[in-house]
Formats: sequence, C-alpha cells, structure tokens
Amino acid sequence: MPATRPSHHERTRRQRRWKRHDDAFPRLLIACCALIAMTAFLPPAARAGSFRIYDHSASATGQASAFTAQADDASAGYYNPAGMTQLRGVQFSAGTTLIAGGFSFQNGAGTQANGDLRGSVAVPPPSNVYMTANLKDLGIGSSDSTTIGLAVFSPFGTLTRWPDNSPFSTATTKAAFELIDIRPSIAFRPLPDLAIGLGADIYTFSGAFGEGQVERQFRWPGGLGIPAGTGMELNGRDTAAGFNASLLYTPLRNGDGRPLVNIGLIYRSQATLHLDGQLLAGGTRVADARTTFVVPQVLTGGIALWPVRDNEREWKLELDVDYTGWKSVRNLDTTLSNGLTIATPTNWTSGYTVMVGTEYKWLNPAPLPDWDVALRAGYWHSQKAIPDQTFNPAIPDGDNHAVSTGFGFMCREHGKFLGVIPCGGSDKALSPKGLGIDLAYQAILYEGRTVAGNVNPTVNGTYRTTLHVGSINLRVNF
Repeated sequence: MPATRPSHHERTRRQRRWKRHDDAFPRLLIACCALIAMTAFLPPAARAGSFRIYDHSASATGQASAFTAQADDASAGYYNPAGMTQLRGVQFSAGTTLIAGGFSFQNGAGTQANGDLRGSVAVPPPSNVYMTANLKDLGIGSSDSTTIGLAVFSPFGTLTRWPDNSPFSTATTKAAFELIDIRPSIAFRPLPDLAIGLGADIYTFSGAFGEGQVERQFRWPGGLGIPAGTGMELNGRDTAAGFNASLLYTPLRNGDGRPLVNIGLIYRSQATLHLDGQLLAGGTRVADARTTFVVPQVLTGGIALWPVRDNEREWKLELDVDYTGWKSVRNLDTTLSNGLTIATPTNWTSGYTVMVGTEYKWLNPAPLPDWDVALRAGYWHSQKAIPDQTFNPAIPDGDNHAVSTGFGFMCREHGKFLGVIPCGGSDKALSPKGLGIDLAYQAILYEGRTVAGNVNPTVNGTYRTTLHVGSINLRVNF
C-alpha cells in the first residue's frame, strides 16, 4: 500500500518546525561550546565544597543535583525559579534528606579518633518545602506566563561530633550550623522561549530545624583564669537577606512545543550574618560574643539536552557548573563583650563544582497506565574550600566525588496512588491532578586529606570521610 502523502498544511507545519530548528542551531552550538569551555578551563586549584548542601529534592539528588536547566517540578523554587513558568496549576512538594556516615582521623604519632553526625543519622535532617502557583490558573490575569513560588530549605549546614578526648579537642568537639532559607519568588516569560525569575533569600535559624543557632564546642587550652580542659561553647544567631535572579532559555523545541534544549542560569547574592551570642565555660556565661559570617554568592549554569522526547519516552542529559564565592569567608574572629577577641582566620578559596545527571522517563507505560516512571543517575566532583592552615575538623571539608541514583513515580488522571488514593480525574478546583513520590540515594566519597601546617598543630593529620544520603519527596499537583 503506497504511503499517504502529507497534506499541504502538514508539510507547511513541518517546514516551520525545522526552520525553527535550523535558526536555533547556531545559538545551541555557541551555548554548548561556551559551557564546554567553562568546564575545560576550570583552574586546578578551584575549591567549592565546604558545608554547602546541594541536595534539595529527591528528583534532583538522583541526578547529582544537575537540575538547573531542567527545573520542571516544584523544586525549581531552589534550583532555578525561572523554571517555575513550566509548571501549571498549583504544585506542592515536601521532602527530607537523611544523611549518615562518619569521619576518621589519625595523626603522625598514630593516635586515632572517629567522629559522626551526632548520631548514626543527622537529626534533624535537612528538609525542604516548595509551593508554586500559576497566576492564570488561580484566576488572576489572562496570561499563563507568570508563576509565583515559595521555598524553604537548608542551603548550608554542618552537624559534627568528635570525642571530648580527641587530639584536637581544643579546636572542636561538636559543631552545628543549620541555616534555613525562606525564598519567595516570581517568574515570568517576557518572550516565548525566555523565562526570568526573581526572588528574595531570607536566611535565619529556627529551633524547628536544629539548634536554632550557630554553635561550636571545644576544650579550653588554659588561661584567663579558666581551667584547662573546661568545656567551652561559642554560639550566635541572626537573620539576613539576599536576593536571587535566574533565567531559563529554550532555543529548541519538538513539534509538541516541549523543550529539547534548555539553558539555565541562577545567581544567588551574598548576605551577611552578624551572629550575636555568648561564650560559655562549663555552661556558665563568660561574655557576650559576636562574629560575622558572609553567606557566599553562588552562580550556577547548566544545559539540558533531550535526545529523546515524544509521547512515550523522555531522555535527558544535563551538565551544570557551579561557582561558590567562598573567598568572602576571610575570618570568623569573635569579639567578646569583655574587650577580648578570639582570632579565627579562615581565608577560604572560591571555586567550582561540576555536576552531570541524566533522567530516563516512561510516560504511561503499558504495565502502569496513568503513571510516569523516571529512572535517574548522576555524578559530581567538588574540591575543598578550606586551606590546611585554617582547617577545623568541625567542617569535614575535602575533595569529594558523589555518585547518585534514584527513581520517581507520578500518578495522574485515573490512576491510584498506593493502590488506594485517586490521583486525579476530578474537575474540582482543589482536587489533586497528580500524586508523586521521588526517592534517591547518593554516596559522597571524600578523598583522604592530610592537613599540615595548621595554626593549631593538634589538627594536623589525615582525615577520611564517607557520607550516605537518602532523599524522599512527596509531590501533589492541583
């Protein structure tokens, strides 16, 4: 039977589609070359790790957080708010990240010590909540190009514990820095293929998410009338504000209008925390204390490619490059109300983290009709931010590699979540249109680090760290 000849309308539609592809190709080529050049010319001494938390949703964690250019679920509120313009209706996501593992130390004399996260799992775990709403779908305005969002997450943090009798107990025994970020944002499309996001970052501490303060405990080396070996604590808290700006550019789409190439970029500004607290000796106040911590600026760029994207399958590949301006952390000197200053030099170094991730998704597969099923994997490499001279075991910083895997299920229309809860099919405004769950596992493998020439000689030695990360998010689309 001879093939049916396409109609004039179909031929014209195809010609227009391929014309768009041809017009976009030079822009795509330039973007790819620029990103490859960024990766190729990263300085070998670049450092970015420290205590930055990269994992803010299970869908992204499964891809080693290479999600800036994809940003197609509610966690776009963190990874790239401009991506919220891809979302319809009201979308909600909430999740948590379980972190386990530990640290080991051995000095030149063979003395060893083992540390942990104040338990087998860090408690409370870093968690996240996201909500996005398309204004047209809320009945506000006639354009579907504007979306608002709210995100709450933990952008930086550490929770460590070493024995009170470790060789470096005068440097640290316990530490906590569990900062949260409350981010309201708005995203809009000034052009069909360009989205822009703007938002505020409100950094603060809350007892609901940890200690409610920055805290470092250590053993007093002696002097100032305080007996050597006394348990000491420095703490403080503050609230500060910054901003973020992001964009998402789509130079290439398929015939259904879905992206085949996305380029994402987000800038997060500095913010200065003036941490007011106390110096305690044996639980008794010695003096009021104040130190300053500058939340670093962060710039992240990514490109996502979909070699396959049709009504049955989607396959995405993404490369992200992340720059963290750790050079803003020059010292953590503490000024006491009795006129003394505890000098704490830092001199951290700015640098890069490179993340590569992939997602393969089956849309309405025969065994699971009304479901989307995604399989994910990823890898990142991040280098240390803290030099040997000012290293403190409170922060297990070092060159590290992370490997991730994960999967996601999204139930729609006439499916049933967990075999019981209807996933959609109702026309009521507040009825779910989709229910989903994302799960991910990540192993963060730190290279052995030998510290030498530290300002506190007891810190010198070899450190080894391995962390295991498990993430879960529940999603509801209305």
